[in-house]
Parts: sequence; C-alpha cells; structure tokens
Amino acid sequence: MSPTVPSRAVRQDPTWLDAEYDQRRRHPEHVEIGARWETASSLVQRLESWRRDVRYGPGEGETIDLYPTPVANAPVLVFIHGGYWRTSDKSLHAFLAPAFTADGALVMIPNYALCPAVGIEHIALQLARCLAWVYRNAALYGGDPSRIVVAGHSAGGHLAAMMLSCRWKDVDASLPPQLLGGALAISGLFDLEPLRLAPFIKDDIRLTPASVRRLSPAFFPRPRKPLFTAVGAEETSELKRQAALIRDQWGPTSVPVSETIANANHFSILHNLADPNGRLHRHALALLGIRR
Repeated sequence: MSPTVPSRAVRQDPTWLDAEYDQRRRHPEHVEIGARWETASSLVQRLESWRRDVRYGPGEGETIDLYPTPVANAPVLVFIHGGYWRTSDKSLHAFLAPAFTADGALVMIPNYALCPAVGIEHIALQLARCLAWVYRNAALYGGDPSRIVVAGHSAGGHLAAMMLSCRWKDVDASLPPQLLGGALAISGLFDLEPLRLAPFIKDDIRLTPASVRRLSPAFFPRPRKPLFTAVGAEETSELKRQAALIRDQWGPTSVPVSETIANANHFSILHNLADPNGRLHRHALALLGIRR
C-alpha cells in the first residue's frame, strides 16, 4: 500500500476543519443515540446466542464478538466500528447483528487498539490480522471463508476500504490474493490529509504527510472487488466530498454504489444498516450474496 497521491487542495482553516469533521460537537444528540445503541446491544447480548471476546491475536484490543446464524455455511459480515480510531467499542454495535443473522449471515464485530496509544497504521495491521483469523476460523462458527464482506462506519469505513486494498499475500503467503468479496463504507474517510490538520484530533492520531500517503485509500490502486459507499444527507460537505472522492478516484466499476441516505446524520445513519428494510442493509445483503 504505497500510493502516489495526486496533488489536491485541502482547506487548512482550523475552525472550518473542526466544524466539518468533529461530529460529536456537531451532533450533541450523539449522547442519546449512543445510549440507545448501548441499550439495544445489551438486549441482543442477553437474548442471542453469541460468543464474546474471542481472541484473534495476543495484542491490546485484539478480540472479536461472534453472532451466529442458524443457516449453515453462511456468508460472513465483519463490522468495524468507528470513533475516529480513538474511541468506541464493539459492544456498542451488537444491535446491528440480529437483522443480518435473521437473513442468514454470520456477524463478527472486532475491537482494535485505540489512538493515541497506537497509530492508525498499527490499527490497520491489526484488522488485516483479524480478517486473516476470520478466514481461517469462520467455518468453526458456521461461516463460509470464501464469502467474507467487511462493513465499517466512519473511521471503520476508512479501515474497510483499507482492507479491500490489502495485499493479502504480504500478510501471509497462505492467504488468497483477495480475501474479501467486497466492502461497505458508511460515512467513511478516504483522504486523511484534513485529519492531519484538524485541531480536535491531530494530536491523538499524529499523522505526517508520509503516513497520510500510506493511509489514504482513495489514492490506492483500484481493488478487484467492489466498494459500496454511503453518506447521510445531513452530513457535512467534507464527508460528502470524501465519498465522492473515492468514487472519482477508483471509478464507478470499483465503486458501483455511492449513495446518500435521506434523513440521516453521521450517527443515525447506522439505523438504516440495522433496519431489515433499510437501503444500507440491502446493499450489505447484496455484497454478501444473500437474496430474500
């Protein structure tokens, strides 16, 4: 993953960058939304048959929660949580699992170490090792290792695009050249240069011009499998630009779906993924190869 980044103008006004990217300040209702996620997830974890904190590696944060489906040899959905690489936890996102397990998918939700204790490059390598673990172990939990799809929200959308671009043979020669069947990036971040400059986060993620080049998937070679992107209609112009940028760079063949979800902001957009009739849910099913 050593892209050549074409020149592009990034507005450097600190106040503007914070207004565009600091989603928690922009949406104080995130506290209420997060509480709803926590309540719904605790109910799922109480009622569903699931496996908690399975180790995919020995490092900090290298655990994964598994939500099985009665369907045998099921496709696997790996959901990567957001939080700007520095907050949140897999346990808050269990509410996403039931609609997918009901449709016949095995759902896996990993954790990873958080900034500033580690850098984003460390996190990306953790997720690559996690997906290698999923490939090797999916069958133990009723999953089909040949049908793995990754979805991610916000920073998780960035990591999903990174995984779609991963050179899997460099991770382990025994892995297939393309481990994933596709990816869904929701409110994703594909050009990290603005985050290098944004005051609210730059000291935690400590990006440099060189690491921005290594970690901005919009400027990577086009992957062989599809990336679907989505952004909320109520999101900022910068997050909408991020979604448009990766489609412009990768092209409509590699990014065949680039959708704006009506009446959704940076946080409420996940409700559309959890809704069995939501557009994002249906896009995820398409990537998984599930037909109702």
